[in-house]
Amino acid sequence: MSWAGPDDIFLSTSLATYLDKKLLVLLRDGRKLLGLLRSFDQFANVVLEGACERVIVGDLYCDIPLGLYVIRGENVVIIGELDLEKEELPSRMNPVSEAEIKRAQKAEREATDLKGSMRKRMEFLDFD
Repeated sequence: MSWAGPDDIFLSTSLATYLDKKLLVLLRDGRKLLGLLRSFDQFANVVLEGACERVIVGDLYCDIPLGLYVIRGENVVIIGELDLEKEELPSRMNPVSEAEIKRAQKAEREATDLKGSMRKRMEFLDFD
């Protein structure tokens, strides 16, 4: 994306400038979707073609294909254009299969739940 200079008179914050470009859409529930913007409306409802969900757990990632995807505008946190000339991910990131990323997500969720339950059990000690 290029930034506007002082000579740019007609600035637009419209999604029309992103039509037919590859975007990253961050949703309210934390999911990250990538795809080509094909359509949008005044409520920021968007249609992504060739969409995929990028799931990242630690140094592992997986792009889960979704196909043509309609996103309700109220679920969109931010939309940004991806620079196709730059690397999308750091070199330390390792691509894995969908099954492997699901296992890693489950393990991460269980570790978080265990940490939360341990904290609840220790509240009576009042470390503050």
